[in-house]
Amino acid sequence: MDFDDVSYDDHADLFYDLAGRTVEHFRTYLSEDDTRKVLRCYQKEIAKFIHAQMEKHYWEQAEGYEVKITKGFTDLRPSAYSALADEPPLDFRRAPSDKTNISKYLFGGFQRCLYPVQKFDSDSERKLSIILDREATKWIKPARGQFQIYYKSRADYLEYQPDFVAEDSSAIYMLEPKARNMLDDKEVLAKRDAAVEWCKNATDQAKTYGGKPWRYVLIPHDVVSENMTLIGLADQYAVGDTL
Repeated sequence: MDFDDVSYDDHADLFYDLAGRTVEHFRTYLSEDDTRKVLRCYQKEIAKFIHAQMEKHYWEQAEGYEVKITKGFTDLRPSAYSALADEPPLDFRRAPSDKTNISKYLFGGFQRCLYPVQKFDSDSERKLSIILDREATKWIKPARGQFQIYYKSRADYLEYQPDFVAEDSSAIYMLEPKARNMLDDKEVLAKRDAAVEWCKNATDQAKTYGGKPWRYVLIPHDVVSENMTLIGLADQYAVGDTL
């Protein structure tokens, strides 16, 4: 049985159609009596099989986002990192010898990061931190729950935690370096859309008190170089710009 060509907006219609297809499938090689016996004896296994195929192809596009502004600012949430006791933080300006496992290292030596140490998931993130520490007035890798941005993933709403947030004299930037082959991934696009909407609403709120606009910047990881500028990256890769 293969239901890859099934596409419906109405879930009830989909369920009825899949049930009918299943029955017709068994009728192609079983008698009516045997079909009933198979459906009765193996109904749980059949339901699990159908559900697995539905899960494989299921996706929902968010039609909009609920906006709730509860306060103008929040305290920085604490970040906890695990590291070996006898290994001090590495200098973030220097690439580690083992870049493939960069996430195991703890980095320090920052001048403008609001946390004393940080971890990176890729060397592109480390390079971006060099740019931010040179050009931003302050920056962070946000802890979970700091911005409370949620995106739709299948039947759930999941939290999106941006990689970097930085501020300079003209704007506040939410920056996301991402592997180039992932830029069109459905989940990446869902996170992007939620973050762009969040930045738009944050910008509108900031305008009421003369604050800075927010810009969401989705950066292909292979373009990040230490000699680039923050504004140059934002101007080239900002999405849904609020300026």
